[in-house]
Amino acid sequence: MQKPIKIMKPAFILSLLFIVSFSASAKVRLPALVGDHMVLQRDVKLNIWGWADKNEVVQVLFLNQKLTAKADIKGRWKIELKPIAAGGPFTLTVKGKNTIVLEDVMVGDVWLCGGQSNMGWKLSWGVDNHQQEIAAANYPNIRLYKVKEILSYSLKDDVETNQGWQHCSPATVADFSAVAYFFGRELYRQYNVPIGLLSSNWGGTPAEAWMSPEALKKLPAYKNALQELQSLSRSGLQERFDRRLKEWSQKNIAKDKGFGEQKWHEVDLNDNNWKKISLPGLWEYSVLPDYDGSVWFRKEVVVDQQHAGKPASLMLGRPDDMDSTWFNGVLIGGKQGRSLREYTIPSTLLRAGKNIIATRIVDFGGDGGIEGKHDEMHLKVGDTVIPLQGDWMYRSGDDGDYTAGWPPNAPDENASELTVLYNSMIAPLTNFGLKGVIFYQGEANVNRAEDYLPLFTGLIEDWRAQWQQKIPFIFAQLSTVLSPPVKPEESKWALLREAQLKTLSAVDNAAMAVTIDIGSKDVHPRNKQDVGKRLAIAARKVAYGEDIVHSGPVYQSMKIEGDKIRLSFNHTGSGLMVKDKYGYLKGFAIAGEDKKFVWAKAALDGNTVVVWSDDVKEPIAVRYGWAANPDDVNLYNKEGLPASPFRTDVHSK
Repeated sequence: MQKPIKIMKPAFILSLLFIVSFSASAKVRLPALVGDHMVLQRDVKLNIWGWADKNEVVQVLFLNQKLTAKADIKGRWKIELKPIAAGGPFTLTVKGKNTIVLEDVMVGDVWLCGGQSNMGWKLSWGVDNHQQEIAAANYPNIRLYKVKEILSYSLKDDVETNQGWQHCSPATVADFSAVAYFFGRELYRQYNVPIGLLSSNWGGTPAEAWMSPEALKKLPAYKNALQELQSLSRSGLQERFDRRLKEWSQKNIAKDKGFGEQKWHEVDLNDNNWKKISLPGLWEYSVLPDYDGSVWFRKEVVVDQQHAGKPASLMLGRPDDMDSTWFNGVLIGGKQGRSLREYTIPSTLLRAGKNIIATRIVDFGGDGGIEGKHDEMHLKVGDTVIPLQGDWMYRSGDDGDYTAGWPPNAPDENASELTVLYNSMIAPLTNFGLKGVIFYQGEANVNRAEDYLPLFTGLIEDWRAQWQQKIPFIFAQLSTVLSPPVKPEESKWALLREAQLKTLSAVDNAAMAVTIDIGSKDVHPRNKQDVGKRLAIAARKVAYGEDIVHSGPVYQSMKIEGDKIRLSFNHTGSGLMVKDKYGYLKGFAIAGEDKKFVWAKAALDGNTVVVWSDDVKEPIAVRYGWAANPDDVNLYNKEGLPASPFRTDVHSK
C-alpha cells in the first residue's frame, strides 16, 4: 500500500529553500578577470581572490605553490602567490566546498589599456589596412580581455565581460582595441613572452569619470561637484537630470532660426532659397567645413494614390550627432548617437502626391551630417521602396553660433559623471598585477584644457595608489582634428596637448607618444599602427629599461639672437631632422611684444632650430604646431620620432 503524501508546512519549505540557496551561495567564486586563458604578471607577487562562504577555507594550487586563506565575514578571500617567471600554459586550481580548475594560464606581461574612443577604436572600424591586419593576427600567446562598458555610482567588486580572456586571432582581434593590439604585438615580437591586454575604455568620456572619489577630493575644481553627487539620492539624480535637460533644451532651440516665426519643418515652408547637399554625407567635408551646430534638411517625396493612407517606415541613415525628424509637419522621431534611424510613419500622415520629410541634425563637435550607405536612406510602404539618397535641401539653423553643448545624459547613461567608470571598470581590477598602463584620452576634456594638468597627474597618481604599485604609465598625446588654420590661432586642443607634455615633468616613470603627424580632420585617425608602435617604443624605455631613444624632440630653451630666436631641445637622439623633400621646416609661428603671431621661417642649425620672420624685427616668442590641426609639422629626430607641439611664451614671461 502506498504511503500517503505528506504535506510540507510553509515554514519547512522556507527553511529548505534557505538551505538550498545558502549552499549555492557558499560555492567558491572567482572574479570575471580570473579565468581560463588569462595572463598573470611575471616576476611580481600575484593576487588570486574571490568569494566563498563566511569563514570557509580556500586553497589555491599553482605550480609548486599551495596556499590557503579563510573567507572573511563578508565571504571575501585573497591569496598572494610568490613571483613566477614567464611561461605556460599552466593549470591553476582553487578548492573550497567546490573545486575550480583554470586551464591554459600563462605568465607574462599584463598591460591595462585605458581611455576613450581612440583607445577603444576597434580594428575592424576602418583602421588602415585592417583586412590584412586582421587576417595576419595569429598570436595565441597574446591574450585579449575586454571589460564591458558599465557605469556605477558606487564601488563594484567585479567587472563584466562578454567573452573573458581570448587568444588573439583573426576571429577575436577584429572587435578589439586597435591601438592595444598593435602595442601588444610590438612587445610580443620584441620580448617573446606572453602578453595580456586588458582593455577598459569608453568613448567620449572625461578623465574625472575614471578617478576615485579620494583623488577628486584633492582637486578644488571637482571637490564641490563630488560632494553634491555623493549627497544625491536616486530620485535626486533624476531630478537634477530633468532640470538640466530642460535648461539644455531651452538653450538648444533659443538661437535656432528653424524654430522662429515659421517653423522649418512645416509642409508649406518655401525652401526655394535653400542650398542643395548630397546625402548621405558629412557636411564637414563638403558644404560646411568645421561647422558645429544645427543644420536642417528637407526633401519632397511623391507617393502614388495606391500607397496613400497606409503605414510606412522611414530609414534615415546614421545622423551625427542628434536628429529630430518630421513627416508632413508631424514629429515622428529623434535620437542621439550614430545608430541607424528607422521611424514609423502613421497611415494618417502618408498622402497621395507631395510629402515633406524634414530633419534637424545637431552636431556637437567633430563631424556632422548623415553617415551610412545609400540603401540606408529610403521610405518603405508595403513592398515598395522609395530611395532617398541624393539631393536634399539644407540650411544652417544657427550659423555655427552653437552654445548649448552636449545634452545631459540620464543617470543610468551618464558615463561622464564623476567616478562612475572608476567604480565599475577600474576599481575591480586593482588586485590584478600589471606591467604598466597605456592611456589614450583627453578629447572629452578639451573644453576645460586649463584644468587638465592637475586632473591627469591626479589620475596617474590615483591609479598607482589603488594598485599600490608605481606602475609605468605610457600615454598618447592628442592627434589632429578639424581643418588647418589659415593663420596662427589660439587653440584648446593645443592647450590640452601642452598639459599632456607638462605631465612628464609632474610625474616620473611615465612617457608620452606624440601623434600629431599621423592625424587628419577626423578626431579618430585611422593610422593606429604608428600609435601602438610609438607607445611600445616608450614602454621599452620606461617599463623594460632599454637604453633607446623613446621620444621625439621636446622643447628645452630659447635664446633671442637679434631678429631671430634659437631653440634647443631634449631627446634629439642622434640628431634633429626635417621630413620634407626640400628640407624646409614648417609649423612655426613667431611674435614680438604685441603677441600677434605670424607664420615664420625656420631652419636647422646643428641640433638647434633658428626661427624668424621678416615681419617681426624684435621677436620674443615662438610656437610650433599650435593649432587643433597643424597639418604641416615636420620636425623629427633621426630615429623618426616627431617633436611635440610647444610654445615658448609661457616660459619667456
